[in-house]
Amino acid sequence: MRADGSSTVRASLPAARRASDGAPSDPGTEVPPGPDPQAWDDAIELLVEHVGLERGRRATTVAAYRSDARDLARTCLGWGIERPDEVELATLRRYLAVLAERGYARSTAARRASSLRVWFGLLERRGIVPRDPTLLLATPKQGRHLPRVLRVDQVAKLLESPPADTSVGRRDRALLELLYATGARVAEACGLDLAALDHDQQLVRLDGKGGKQRIVPLGEPAIDALDAYLAHGRADLAAGVTSDALFLNTRGTRLGTRDARTAVERAGALAGLGHVTPHTLRHSYATHLLEHGADVRQVQELLGHASLATTQRYTHLSRGRLREVHAAAHPRANARKALTRSGEPDAERG
Repeated sequence: MRADGSSTVRASLPAARRASDGAPSDPGTEVPPGPDPQAWDDAIELLVEHVGLERGRRATTVAAYRSDARDLARTCLGWGIERPDEVELATLRRYLAVLAERGYARSTAARRASSLRVWFGLLERRGIVPRDPTLLLATPKQGRHLPRVLRVDQVAKLLESPPADTSVGRRDRALLELLYATGARVAEACGLDLAALDHDQQLVRLDGKGGKQRIVPLGEPAIDALDAYLAHGRADLAAGVTSDALFLNTRGTRLGTRDARTAVERAGALAGLGHVTPHTLRHSYATHLLEHGADVRQVQELLGHASLATTQRYTHLSRGRLREVHAAAHPRANARKALTRSGEPDAERG
C-alpha cells in the first residue's frame, strides 16, 4: 500500500531504463525506454481493482473489463505503442476500426469503447497518463436489432415443454417460469439463493448490476412451479450436497449461466420454437407488460435499468398493437367510421 493509501498497484509508469549492454553513457543521460508489457499489466490490474473493489461489480463484469483492456494492450504493443501513456485518440479510433475489420458486432465495439473510457479516465486521475484520450472518442453507433419476442401462446408452450416427472425437468420449468415472471437476467436467476424467495408475498429479491437490488412479483404460476421443484426436484439434485442456491445442477452445486442457457434452449427445441434464450424471455416479458398497459417507467424499475432510455430501446410495441392503442385512445381515430355509420357523407369522397 502506498503512503497515501490509494492503491497497492503501482501508480506510475516505470522510470526510463539505462543502457544495459555495458557501454558507457554520459552521466545523467537516460536511454529511452523500450516496450514495457509490465506497464500495461500494472494499468490493467489497476482497472480490475477499481471495477471489482471500488465499484463492486460482479466477477463476470470484472472479467469483461480485464479482457477488453488486455486486447487493447496486445494490439498497441503490436503497433509499437509501448506504454499506456503513449495512447492517443487516433490510436483508439484505429483500434475500434480494427474491431470492425475483425467482424465484431457494433454492440461489442460500443462496450469496448465504454471500458476504455473507464480505464483511461482512471489512469488520468492516478497520474499515469497525462490526459484522457477517450474524451473525444465517439461510441460506435449500434444497430436497431431487437431480440426475438415470443407471443403469449408461444411462451405458454415453452413453459410447459420440460418434463414434469424428472428433477431436471421440474428445475427447468421453475427456471423458465421465474425468468418470464420477473424478466430477470440469467445471471440474476442463477445467483438466487433460497432466502431470496418470499412465498407468502409471492416476491423475489434480485441482485442486479452494480450490486443494486430490486423486489419483483412472481405470480401464482411461477410460485407453483417453484414449489414443485423445491418439493420434488431440488433435493434429488442436491444429492447430499449443502447449498444455499435456489437452482442446482446435476452435481448439486449452483446452476451456472451456461447450463441455464442450455436449459432454455432445450425447452425451445422441445416446444418447436427454434432458438430461444433467457434474453428472449426477458424481452418478451417487457414487451408483454407494455402491450397490456404497463407504464414504461414501471417496466424500467422491474427490469432494473438505471436509464429510462435503455428501457425505451429495449422494449417495443407491435404495429398492430400500436394501431389498437391509437384507435382506442385518439378522439378522431374513428371519426370517418362514425360518420359513415351515421349516414353523413365522407368528406373525402364528396
